[in-house]
Amino acid sequence: MSVTAGMVKNLRQITNAGMMECKKALVESEGDIEKATELLRKKGAASAEKKAGRIAAEGTIVQKISADGKQGVLIEVNCETDFVAQADSFSGFADEVAHYVAAQRPESLGQLLDGTLNNGERIEDARNALIGRIGENVSVRRFEIVEVAEGCISGYLHGRKIGVLVSVRSGTEELGHDLAMHIAASNPLGIDESGIPKNQLIREREIYLSQAKDTGKPESVIENIVDGRMKKYLKENTLLGQNFVKDVEITIAELLKNNGAEVSGIVRYELGEGLAKRNDDFVGEVLAQAAGN
Repeated sequence: MSVTAGMVKNLRQITNAGMMECKKALVESEGDIEKATELLRKKGAASAEKKAGRIAAEGTIVQKISADGKQGVLIEVNCETDFVAQADSFSGFADEVAHYVAAQRPESLGQLLDGTLNNGERIEDARNALIGRIGENVSVRRFEIVEVAEGCISGYLHGRKIGVLVSVRSGTEELGHDLAMHIAASNPLGIDESGIPKNQLIREREIYLSQAKDTGKPESVIENIVDGRMKKYLKENTLLGQNFVKDVEITIAELLKNNGAEVSGIVRYELGEGLAKRNDDFVGEVLAQAAGN
């Protein structure tokens, strides 16, 4: 049978596939829309399987904060190139997934990918179809949901590259934004010492101890050296110990005290962290922006 332009248009609306792909699928399925749709999904899955091993370290960080400030979502969706990361099809998919996470609160990536978008399409099927259209690997890498009963959640996005959520009790909207920007720039490992894994603290102390022993100084002096270096490490790597990026004369602990506020939680995502990727100085960009403000 002949495939009409209307049939192609209808299939494109259902699958978001390209015009030629839709026409080929309709020809192969002899005009059966359901069979053509299934055929396109299978081709998308096959394409996704071929590309699954390719490194996807570009992409976007998406942030969603509810109107009442009681819920915040961060999600990272990756692709292979910055060119695709800026495409409407990719950013639209990432935004839809973030909306799903905020509304349905999945407990795992598996549960997320098995969920359905507003158009009724399974998220994993939509991901595979997107891979087939753009020709790059696409990965929904991670997400975080933060909910608070007291205070509110503030956020900061540095383009698509860094996203932060910070839970603040008794703070103003401006303070919350400043804290989120500070966290983006300074990347604290925890709010205070209790937020840093114990094995990490032990490892740092062992490194400082080894370095101090190489000096040949007495044991009592070595302990003082190690204690001093650990104190410096904690100041530089805990939120409360760090100097505020917009006013380095005060620490974050002092800033919070001056405002009668308290930070109860922080989440910071940096695009592609831990993946093989080019070296972009996102932190330097945030520091420069904070200084400009």
